[in-house]
Amino acid sequence: MEDLSGALNSISLGQKDSELVDSFGLYVVTWNVASAEPPDDVYSLLHLSSPKKPDIYVIGLQEVRAAPLKFVSDLVFDDSWSHLFLSTLAPLGYVKVTSIRMQGLLLLFFSKLDHVPFIRDIQTTYTRTGLYGYWGNKGGVSIRLSFYGHMLCFLNCHLTAHMNNASHRVDEFEHILDAQIFDANNTPRILDHKAVFWFGDLNFRIADHGMHFIRTCITSQRFNLLWPKDQLTMMKEKETVLQKFEEGPLDFQPTYKFDLNSDSYDTSGKKRKPAWCDRILWRVLSKSLQEGVVEDGCDKEEQKKTREEDFPLRVTQECYTGKMDYNISDHKPVVAIFCLELRKMYDTPLVHVCAEGDWSADLDALISYSPLQSFSSGAWDWIGLYEVGFKSISDYITYTWVKDDQVAFIDELFQVYVSKDDIPVRGGECVLCYYSSNLQCIVGISQPFKVQGSRAAIEEGCLPENIDGLNQAVAS
Repeated sequence: MEDLSGALNSISLGQKDSELVDSFGLYVVTWNVASAEPPDDVYSLLHLSSPKKPDIYVIGLQEVRAAPLKFVSDLVFDDSWSHLFLSTLAPLGYVKVTSIRMQGLLLLFFSKLDHVPFIRDIQTTYTRTGLYGYWGNKGGVSIRLSFYGHMLCFLNCHLTAHMNNASHRVDEFEHILDAQIFDANNTPRILDHKAVFWFGDLNFRIADHGMHFIRTCITSQRFNLLWPKDQLTMMKEKETVLQKFEEGPLDFQPTYKFDLNSDSYDTSGKKRKPAWCDRILWRVLSKSLQEGVVEDGCDKEEQKKTREEDFPLRVTQECYTGKMDYNISDHKPVVAIFCLELRKMYDTPLVHVCAEGDWSADLDALISYSPLQSFSSGAWDWIGLYEVGFKSISDYITYTWVKDDQVAFIDELFQVYVSKDDIPVRGGECVLCYYSSNLQCIVGISQPFKVQGSRAAIEEGCLPENIDGLNQAVAS
């Protein structure tokens, strides 16, 4: 299997056209898990042994178990797959920024904490294509957002199956592109975004070749002999909507269809031919928008809104491979590592937030915050108290309303109140996060600070004197 270390280590700062640009590592996973429960760990899948970690993980799953009772419980609690990725990535400094699920389709977006205040304009949506659009076993789920001012969209699809449905798969994809509308003036549709990453179980097969020839090519690793008959490759030659999507070479063995808990291709009576069903493609919006050339049906007035400083954004694929060491499904997962090179549109958070004085569960506390840039502060904005290493935006310990709990306002410096009853009695290392209800995202994060445990609880013998002591007590 291809070594990913060099790809991850290659992601660094650089100079492009005499302008400083920043580089960010993006790690994309797609996997049809065939209703299986998660494996014991996903360290190999996420390549966590590398000393250089990506800035963003985007994980798209298909056929997550969606039985009615299971699906209802997953809406209330994190599903087992989300829980595994959360518990794996959170200790490494990643936060789940957002996610979306439609029956068996699940899309997760994780970011290093440092980037979270610069991820804005987050929206999610979905499109059903199963059973004439009424059933969500097939279709697409998407996450769109602004990353340092550059609009990105991630689309996870599960398209219709079977060899003779190649054209229908393209029709489904076009329907998803047409159906998904975002509440945004400049980027209302998927293809309006600066960069689009399209992945999933796209279900395209290898046409014409017989089973013996395909398996011989796989055994000899002469994958290139199969490329001309890959249905997605063939459809790109005649379908305009596909032609602007790029894909790395398929220099890994087909990821479908395997016997469960095995590395052997289908030995059942059906003996389905191996295929590259699981794919990751991307598309970068052309600079022609700023040169007055009409693209993708956009009118010229809309194009004028595209600012010169919005560019450049460069996407380079560093690695594209299958992960053959996972065998709980009849599909193998596929991963791609990208380098995003861009010039930040902003590098200051919207809000500066900090904890005032000493914090403990015995005293009421104050939070100070001040806007660093103009933005629309909403009546439902709040500041959450989180433990260092929190897993997701919803993982707060407590929160205070910015407007309702305000106690002071001096020269753009605001203070809000937190009751001691809401501060955790056991203490620990914490941060404060300002959440904008209008932007639907965190727009400011404090420096970590210490919350002292309750003295009364310690004196009563209920708690050790610090969080480390508590952990030791629990362990013993």
